[in-house]
Amino acid sequence: MSSHSTPTVLIVPGLRDHVDEHWQTLLERRLPNARSVPPIQHDKLSCAARVAALDAALAQIDGPVVLVAHSAGVMITVHWAQRHTRPIHGALLATPPDFEAPLPEGYPTLDALQQHGWMPTPRMPLPFPSIVAASTNDPLARIERVAELAQAWGSRFLDIGAVGHLNPASGHGEWPLADELVAELCLIR
Repeated sequence: MSSHSTPTVLIVPGLRDHVDEHWQTLLERRLPNARSVPPIQHDKLSCAARVAALDAALAQIDGPVVLVAHSAGVMITVHWAQRHTRPIHGALLATPPDFEAPLPEGYPTLDALQQHGWMPTPRMPLPFPSIVAASTNDPLARIERVAELAQAWGSRFLDIGAVGHLNPASGHGEWPLADELVAELCLIR
């Protein structure tokens, strides 16, 4: 089978990078055609450095790509899409944070996010098919805000219920719906 027939799945983690029991890590291990943006060693809070890391990971892949982003990985993806033109087959954008509202303790402050280039949140339509999966009780974003972003990005909006931030801290490891959504995005054309 040619490597160009099935899209490569590229995992775009959030600011915490790779967490062993995270659904993204588990998905990457399960899918034969998946890889992930490697953790960056310096300027970990820099939006530009994160976007450059995503671009470098994409440069290593021939053929179609489906992006699977979580949390700040969604913001990395939308910032990347504003600056680059490489065709993307589709993207799953899970539980994006609202970087324009104060985040809970332990997360970067609005000032820190502003200083590191995360603002304003891009609101241009994405040039590829995308699904935004939103939680009704995400401590990092109100679902109404996520719905507004999904609409601005031209994404299909999916309410996935009360799953917190869809991470191990909110009791989520495996996320079986991710497999279905990725499969759906791989088939789009």
